[in-house]
Amino acid sequence: MPTPPPVDVIDLHDTTEHEIESRAELDRHLAAGSLAGLTVQGLYLDVAPAPDLSTVDLTDTLFVGCHFPSVEVEAEMVRRGAHVVPPFRDLPYPTQPTHLYRPEELAEGFAAGGFDGMYDTRVYRHFREQGGAVPEVREALAQRMHDHGIDNALADATRSWLAVHGPQSVVGVMGGHAVPRGSAAYRLAARLGWELARADRLVVTGGGPGVMEAANLGAYLAGQDVDALAEAIDLLASAPDFTDHGRYTATALAVRERFGDSGAPDRDPGFVSGPHDWARSGGLAIPTWLYGHEPANLFAGRIAKYFSNAIREDTILRLARGGIVFAPGRAGTVQEVFQAATKTYYGTDGASGAYVFLDREFWTTTLPIGALLQPLLAASPFGDLSGTVHLTDDVHEAVRLLTATG
Repeated sequence: MPTPPPVDVIDLHDTTEHEIESRAELDRHLAAGSLAGLTVQGLYLDVAPAPDLSTVDLTDTLFVGCHFPSVEVEAEMVRRGAHVVPPFRDLPYPTQPTHLYRPEELAEGFAAGGFDGMYDTRVYRHFREQGGAVPEVREALAQRMHDHGIDNALADATRSWLAVHGPQSVVGVMGGHAVPRGSAAYRLAARLGWELARADRLVVTGGGPGVMEAANLGAYLAGQDVDALAEAIDLLASAPDFTDHGRYTATALAVRERFGDSGAPDRDPGFVSGPHDWARSGGLAIPTWLYGHEPANLFAGRIAKYFSNAIREDTILRLARGGIVFAPGRAGTVQEVFQAATKTYYGTDGASGAYVFLDREFWTTTLPIGALLQPLLAASPFGDLSGTVHLTDDVHEAVRLLTATG
């Protein structure tokens, strides 16, 4: 019978003390005279004032995706005991990103060049030109390095949140990408994200349109009252269909301009700000360029965008230990249901929260999920887990189930 991997294999490891991801961190180590055994990631060491590495100990230092003034400098680093994995040249994306994407980074270029000119679209076009999901080896290595950088940045971004709030505070929201803006299902998902963020839950979605955008939108406006959320949805509803790429993106940017980068200029006084404002002003989105034909979701506070869809899907489910909401969807959503159920059944990532299925009629008649999922979870090696499955039409009940503990 299959068994989960050992805990030490899948557990997140804190490697921050061995990694240098900013010029400030680098300068502190240079002042101490040693980079021995450390990893320097994605820094521009060719930007003035260039750091002085001439006397520092470079024994077993690893430079990954760093930009040096010349190949001669790179060679000198190697001669002195370092390992250098240089960035791949002429790529539209960083070989080793040091931080998660922000909405304005994915949208960069839209004002001048429209949808075709924005960063997100340029990367997707390159991805397709280089073979899509089956690139040649050079491109494959560059993409894997990029995705490793996103892995690392995601761990950095969520570590302090998890330390304060615990793993049960992260809630996934999944569902159909084709749900139009302004529809009843869209409004329901947005209200769900709004209430979860106000309850100190980190909302995590797959970063696409439809239900995913709605949930991030709700979290983005968590500092506002519910009337502001309704206003934003009404504005977005003027461009309901994501296949109308230009209007869809332009309307999202207009809403961001109207309400500000962190929800709105006039925040609800009952909403307390703090060091995790990005989490409470949009939450987290984890999309993939495999689905780059879909416009970027511009309402998440941070965006972990991957080339690998498999890594991306596993990452969403690994993080969402506080439960998952499944809004109506089709094959992709059903795949995610049972991929999540596998982790819960075997306890792969530890205890799971509630599985909340929004729209009782859909999940009992159109796709009767309970008939398969509840008997499966009842037979878990860790006991009867069928009680984690809930079907409801009430967003308030959904939030109550997801916030009952922690």
